[in-house]
Amino acid sequence: MSEPKKKQLRTIESPFVALGPSGVAIRDRLKHLTPEDDKVLRLVGEHLGHLASLDLKTRCADRSEHNSDAWAARKKSLTAASSSRWAGSITKATHDQWALSRRCQLAHIQGLEAGVRTLMHRLSQPIGEKGTRRAPGGYRSKREWFHKSRRLANVEHRLDVARVEQEAGVVHVVRGGRRLLNTRHNLQAAQLTEADWRERWEAERWFLAADGESGKRFGNETIRVSPDGEVSLKLPVPLAGLANSKHGRYVLASKVAFQRRGAEWRDRTEANRAVAYRIHLDVQRGRWYLTASWTRPVLKTIPLETARAQGMAGVDTNTDHFAAYYLDCNGNPVGDPKRFFYDLTGPADHRDAQVRHAISQLLHWANRCGVKAIGIENLDFTAEKTREKHGRRKRFRQLISGIPTGKLKARLVSMAAEHGLSIVAVDPAYTSMWGDQHWRKPLTSKTREMSRHDAAGIAIGRRALGYPIRRRTTPPHDDQSDRRGHRTAQAGSGTRRREGPRPPVTERVHDARRRTGTHRTRETNASNTVRGARSSGNWQQMSALDTV
Repeated sequence: MSEPKKKQLRTIESPFVALGPSGVAIRDRLKHLTPEDDKVLRLVGEHLGHLASLDLKTRCADRSEHNSDAWAARKKSLTAASSSRWAGSITKATHDQWALSRRCQLAHIQGLEAGVRTLMHRLSQPIGEKGTRRAPGGYRSKREWFHKSRRLANVEHRLDVARVEQEAGVVHVVRGGRRLLNTRHNLQAAQLTEADWRERWEAERWFLAADGESGKRFGNETIRVSPDGEVSLKLPVPLAGLANSKHGRYVLASKVAFQRRGAEWRDRTEANRAVAYRIHLDVQRGRWYLTASWTRPVLKTIPLETARAQGMAGVDTNTDHFAAYYLDCNGNPVGDPKRFFYDLTGPADHRDAQVRHAISQLLHWANRCGVKAIGIENLDFTAEKTREKHGRRKRFRQLISGIPTGKLKARLVSMAAEHGLSIVAVDPAYTSMWGDQHWRKPLTSKTREMSRHDAAGIAIGRRALGYPIRRRTTPPHDDQSDRRGHRTAQAGSGTRRREGPRPPVTERVHDARRRTGTHRTRETNASNTVRGARSSGNWQQMSALDTV
């Protein structure tokens, strides 16, 4: 009888330390603005927003033939209606928006290509053919096969159109956001009136942003913020009559005081280093805000061995919570699992605040544990959300779509750097399955409740530490000794523990203890599993859970 064929596992990538943040952004509210200040900001934003829309239209019309001469011509035409610095900020923002649309277009084409490959493969299989873990099978019925063949024709047509547009340099851009534009057709569902939507739409299309300039006064000549918080902006030429200061500038009555990173911002402005500013209106709250941002050199990441020196916090990302577990430097899970919940329903501001709050709790807990790094899966579900790959598994597609992978990466890396923590990204392959198989049952007790996600956190932490996920390695072939190395992967060779007082095992010892009134502690021979550890006749693994 032939042996069953072993399952072929995909190659697991090595863990690595993620790069730190390359930029900083802080925000403060513009309080106590006068009606004149509000009027000037609205007029400037509306005027510059109109110019930005015209410039974007010109840039999209140039398509792929655009060059530096065309860029200079665009900037020259905008300078007459604003200023040279406003024109530079508008053209740069337009260029960045066009480049972002091109990247999104490429990602859309790749998604359509993946859908076509899956559809063609499944249509080529016999009806009712079962699939494998690596390749899907055929469709269940002739009716489903027919509808999928029509869908294949539709997807191929969309792919051909997208490829033609990419070659021609055609992009589809909406200033103000496509989501807000589509809301215009669903005002009742969005609980908005037409006037409310129109006000929000116009505010999103305003332009009040200026790039920083090193060597200029306070790092920005267009929107200038002094170290004491005074905000002034250069007015465009048609609005120069509204100036209340020298050289066509308007000084706002409000002063800003950045509470977070205020000292760092003040050092940059006093040294005349570049700081970019953006003024925007929150229509729902009726408040004006000022955002300051600047770039910082990417710091060299610490070596992976240094990140592992004081253990690891393994974190499993889920749709509604982070499941975390602390592991010491030998890979032993210590203490109880931790869960940090967040709610991703509701508006975008609420979801963003929930993610930031959960990450803050996670980072404070990691600091209390004493670790210097957090192990997390290098998740990217871009290719996993396709309708063709998972078919009827709508719940699963909604599940992986609900995990905030992109936002989580950016937030976690940035916030961890402020707490002095590094992020170790690991391959997500088999972490949930192997963690549940090897760690969930052994760690479950009457006082500890383990979930599949908690076990996955242990698997992620062990992989980040460079250990296998399995609790024990394969024992020697010939005997039970340690001559070929340790049989365990979670306890170091120098860890020596005693299992505490033991009851006597013979009547003679019992009588001797009763006569002398002492309690003898019996130490067994060295364990055949962990060198230097002590165990009884019925061996029980003593992990670091019992020593904390």
